[in-house]
Amino acid sequence: MRSPWQEQAPLYLAGAAAATTVVSIALSQILLGLAIVALLTARDKWRWPPVVWPILLWIGWTLVSLAASGHASDGMPQVKKFYVWLMLFVVYAALRTLPHIRAVTLAWIAGATLAALWGFGQFVHMYRSTPRFFYYAYVNGNRITGFVDHWMTFSALLMMTLLMAGAMLLYATGRQPSGWLIPWVAPALVVISAAILLAFTRSMWVGTVAGALWLLWWKNKWLVAAVPLLIGIVLLVNPLKVRDRALSSFGAQEGVLNSRAHRAALRRVGWEMIAAHPVVGVGPEQVGPQFMQYYPADLPHPFPVGWYKEHLHNIYVHYAAERGLPALAALLWFLGRALFDFWTTLHRLPRESGARWVLHGAIAVIIAVMISGWTELTLGHSQVLEMFLAVVACGYIAVDVSRSHLEKLSR
Repeated sequence: MRSPWQEQAPLYLAGAAAATTVVSIALSQILLGLAIVALLTARDKWRWPPVVWPILLWIGWTLVSLAASGHASDGMPQVKKFYVWLMLFVVYAALRTLPHIRAVTLAWIAGATLAALWGFGQFVHMYRSTPRFFYYAYVNGNRITGFVDHWMTFSALLMMTLLMAGAMLLYATGRQPSGWLIPWVAPALVVISAAILLAFTRSMWVGTVAGALWLLWWKNKWLVAAVPLLIGIVLLVNPLKVRDRALSSFGAQEGVLNSRAHRAALRRVGWEMIAAHPVVGVGPEQVGPQFMQYYPADLPHPFPVGWYKEHLHNIYVHYAAERGLPALAALLWFLGRALFDFWTTLHRLPRESGARWVLHGAIAVIIAVMISGWTELTLGHSQVLEMFLAVVACGYIAVDVSRSHLEKLSR
């Protein structure tokens, strides 16, 4: 007979592993390992989400690309990253109910709020260090990172938290209405939103807006008008030269890295890699080392200033160039299947269903990640990937709960 601890340990450890993704990758991965051990010890039957096949194809084709690259030892970090993908299966196997998802989401909100507040402190310190030329030093150098090591990771984690929390506020119904959340969750969202703005990561700005538009459109189409209005006010007031940062997406600014030319050069090199190796790519971890071999002669020399050492700042171009078009197809299959499953389930649910907020939040997060992924390798960062997979797992838990509910209603 199993002890109460054996029965509850997988739930608590998996929930904690998912919840801590927003604050510490080390702690999250330790808890993930303990959750795997707890699931194996409990001997519960593992549940497999419908996206298992594209994930297996992704993993399998990564190994094929690695074997074909001739640089197997250099690509081992990507093999080690397979461990991160277990987050999806562990959360899906251990968490079973909507209250479980709500608890994890509230933990994300708490962690993201603390990270944002820590980021505010970092911002004040940076501003005091270079008050005269702050904008140029901030944009070209280090920005706020919260508890993580990079502003992109920081912004992506906050973006996903913001969208899940927004979905909870807008769509939570039934036995757990959203009214009780407003007094403390709403202020937390203001803090998180401000931190996303101050991180100056434009790709996450666009992703956040895209996800928010989804949530507002299906709640009340008139609410969508608030988004351009809010953006207009921010650009007009231009706090801390936010407008300058936004406009830098459309052209070069004196004293600021020309990221538009930088991204264009990266995509062009990626196309060259894909054309040369469409099936298996150049190999995991080989985009940076082989970058100059594929740099076209008609592009500027020296190439635009920017980061060229590891990736192509685009999940679609990068993975096709690194691992081949079949790997990109597997990734798109995974994302598309999740969107399809969540939307079709959502479409069948009554308005009072308690699962609607989870499905809306998961869809908004996927949309945000896919759009921001055009200019950033969002899913290439382990901490971001962990939280994203936890969100997808929560979406599939909501699908199962919804189907069970619909089956009972049809009897």
